[in-house]
Parts: sequence; structure tokens; C-alpha cells
Amino acid sequence: MNLYLMRHANAGVPRENPALDSKRGLIKEGKDQCMLMARMLFAFKVQIDVIVASPLKRAMQTAQMVGNELGYEGKVEVSPALGLNGTYTDFQRMLARYADREGVLVVGHNPNMFQFLGRLITGNGGAAIRMRKASIARVDMDHHPALLRWLIDPRMARAIYASTGKSSLPKTSRK
Repeated sequence: MNLYLMRHANAGVPRENPALDSKRGLIKEGKDQCMLMARMLFAFKVQIDVIVASPLKRAMQTAQMVGNELGYEGKVEVSPALGLNGTYTDFQRMLARYADREGVLVVGHNPNMFQFLGRLITGNGGAAIRMRKASIARVDMDHHPALLRWLIDPRMARAIYASTGKSSLPKTSRK
């Protein structure tokens, strides 16, 4: 299985009240991040069989926007294992349900996403990997411990797109 772990896109300033914070949606920058990261996944020819998201609004919006851009026709599934109180054990149980799938995109929150990623690739949580908002990590789950193939964030994606717009050929005069 190729597991894609994604941190939700930018949803602005956190709210003090947990009930209000859970309803916090993406801001314009977050929506732009979703489109950019979906284009990156498309460029990498990523095939997604199922998308699973935290029940919080910002994670659901991120999952739906990325899924729409990728042409994903299924429904985004919701899992409390990806919520703010999700544990690694909950996360493992959730992954077990999708073990027969080839490409799984999960969308959640920090610190859970980088902790889950660290546990997956080290087996003991010894890795601390920073995941900025809208970052996506590809993990090959067919290895033990799992193998981190790549991690990309919107800053890198913008730099990649900016560099592809320029010709790599040297300018020469045709006299």
C-alpha cells in the first residue's frame, strides 16, 4: 500500500473554544494550498483508492478539495483516529481496514500526523518530522518498518512549479 499522509491546509487562527475550533474552515490560502498539492499529486501520477479524513471541518475540506482535483469519485470517509485525540493504536486499526487498497490518502492534524509518520518509519517513534500545513508524505507500507518515499510541502511545490516554467537550455545567439 502507498499511504499518503496529509496535514490539513491553512485554516487561519485557532479558536480558544474547542467546539468553535472544530468548525474552523479553510481560509483562501488554505484553499490555494489544496489546489497546489493536488496538482503535485497529479503530476506524480498518484492513484488514490480511498480518502479518509479527520471529522474536523478543515481536514474534511482539505480532503474533499484534493479529492475533487484528483478526480476521486468516492466519498471521503471520516475517522476519529485522525482527529485531535486519535492515538497511534487507533491509527493502526484504521489502516488495517484499508490494507487491501493500493493508494490511501489520510488527512489529519499535527502533532498526530508527524507522530504517526515517525512511528511508521522507525517502528518506535524515534523520528521527528516536521509537516507544515498541507504537507504530504508518501509512505511505502510494504516495507517493515515502512519506507518514507517523499515529503513535500506547499513551499517546495511552489518552487518546483516556478523552476519548471523556465527553460533549462542555455540562451544562445543565432547570428
